[in-house]
Amino acid sequence: MIDEDVSQRTIALSIRTGKLTARVLASALRAAGRKIQKERRARQTPHGRQSVKKLMAHGEATSSIELTGAPKDFDRVARKWGVDYAFYKTGPDKYLLFFKSGQADAITACFSEYSRRVLDRAKTDRVPIREQLRRAAAEILRQPARKKERTKEAAHEDR
Repeated sequence: MIDEDVSQRTIALSIRTGKLTARVLASALRAAGRKIQKERRARQTPHGRQSVKKLMAHGEATSSIELTGAPKDFDRVARKWGVDYAFYKTGPDKYLLFFKSGQADAITACFSEYSRRVLDRAKTDRVPIREQLRRAAAEILRQPARKKERTKEAAHEDR
């Protein structure tokens, strides 16, 4: 059915030119193709991360969840699950995560994976390198200073 619809479309193309050459015709067809692609992209609904305004414009019911932390970490997981969502910043490190109500199951699975990743990261004992340097400098300062001993060796007589 889709093939029939595509094959039966007709495009009217009007060109004003002094002489109709293959080059003029080719450039006109390229311009028409660009215009068709532009209109096609405008009609498609965006997917993935988007603004709250675009998400609300889909015409579907939306829900929201409070999220603390970096939204960038959530982006990686959400891309994997293919959900449509938007962030609204409510405070420092506080966001409202808006998503389509029809995708609630996917968001639940996505959110559980995200929370598992956040908890796993909290369990690791990795200390940042700058903190390690600060601790090492403090340890060096706590140690007593060593005095350098200078001694002269006795010269050997048989040399």
